Amino acid sequence: MGIELLAIGLLVAMFIIATIQPINMGALAFAGAFVLGSMILGMKTNDIFAGFPSDLFLTLVAVTYLFAIAQINGTIDWLVECAVRLVRGRIALIPWVMFLVAAVITGFGALGPAAVAILAPVALSFAVQYRIHPVMMGLMVIHGAQAGGFSPISIYGGITNQIVAKAGLPFAPTSLFLSSFFFNLAIAVLVFFIFGGAKVVRQEATSLGPLPELHPEGVSASIRGHGGTPAKPIREHAYGTAADTATTLRLNNERITTLIGLTALGIGALVFKFNVGLVAMTVAVVLALLSPKAQKTAIDKVSWSTVLLIAGIITYVGVMEKAGTVDYVANGISSLGMPLLVALLLCFTGAIVSAFASSTALLGAIIPLAVPFLLQGHISAVGVVAAIAISTTIVDTSPFSTNGALVVANAPDDRREQVLRQLLVYSALIAIIGPIVAWLVFVVPGLV
Repeated sequence: MGIELLAIGLLVAMFIIATIQPINMGALAFAGAFVLGSMILGMKTNDIFAGFPSDLFLTLVAVTYLFAIAQINGTIDWLVECAVRLVRGRIALIPWVMFLVAAVITGFGALGPAAVAILAPVALSFAVQYRIHPVMMGLMVIHGAQAGGFSPISIYGGITNQIVAKAGLPFAPTSLFLSSFFFNLAIAVLVFFIFGGAKVVRQEATSLGPLPELHPEGVSASIRGHGGTPAKPIREHAYGTAADTATTLRLNNERITTLIGLTALGIGALVFKFNVGLVAMTVAVVLALLSPKAQKTAIDKVSWSTVLLIAGIITYVGVMEKAGTVDYVANGISSLGMPLLVALLLCFTGAIVSAFASSTALLGAIIPLAVPFLLQGHISAVGVVAAIAISTTIVDTSPFSTNGALVVANAPDDRREQVLRQLLVYSALIAIIGPIVAWLVFVVPGLV
């Protein structure tokens, strides 16, 4: 067996073991990286750790730490109340607000992980408060970020358009952006109804009369365990009387300071392009210094098991790349010489590999593999590029990607394992179905 196939076999074995045994897959991956890298490939330790996602590690720790502080001091609950008042009790609109806000943020040039890092904690708080499925809320944020991710001024759009232009292929920046937007919008519609959107709409319709009690004691307890204050009935949020308003969360010094910190995070990441993890950790440390006693338990709410999981898998994928596994698979596909089949297989390669690795890096690696047969003119370059770009990014819902990891890390403690499993299943399905649909929609009609 070649090294490339052995590396793939070890990865499959990790999934199987972690599925049937209560062992963190990240720990298995670190062990696999040592066995494959040091004992089989003879790699030096520094080469193995070159694949360690230090940026993602800091982002996960810092963002969850910061929003744990915001939950403990009630800032998240205050934001929830304000947002619910803005939608005037239309709870079913909340997931779509998250989708559109994420699309706008990435459409104006922010990286998807930056938008998700800012919105996911708030979106998951909404999910807990109003009994919306947390996976639905997380996916709406991620697909919203991907929907705007290929605008002409975005990172993804800039990378893709530059590669295509350099290769001398015809390209259409606006067409690419709209293709990604409407493809992700269609997925979002399916996600909304698959994960209980119809129930939320019906629930909202019945709430036009006397509002039902949406927060029994069990839900309130789960929110307290997640670091927030006990939830109030929805009637107090959306249609409160003067007496109800008196019990509404009010701004205090801690919450004002936290809001300033969250604003600084958004401006730093989106406007000045500072590293999300570094800015979030700096803001969290400042808030902790201002209220050290109140925030001393926040660090315990960092999802360390999730951090281990993500860091281990990505480190192992880095060893796989050095072993030549990714190039081996991609080159084997591109040498087949059948344009339609090659396009489909490249879509699959982008989707599967991107579920574990950087979409940004893969866009620069996968699309050039399509250039030789696209130059022959037998198939639409615009359609193939759109299909590959979409297939490579829609799987950023994977818990092994930054976006998926942020959703898992911000899920309620008592539902985190469930969210992780459901995201794994969803990402596996989207990695199989998504490329086929993108191929049928964008590539097949362009066959000359």
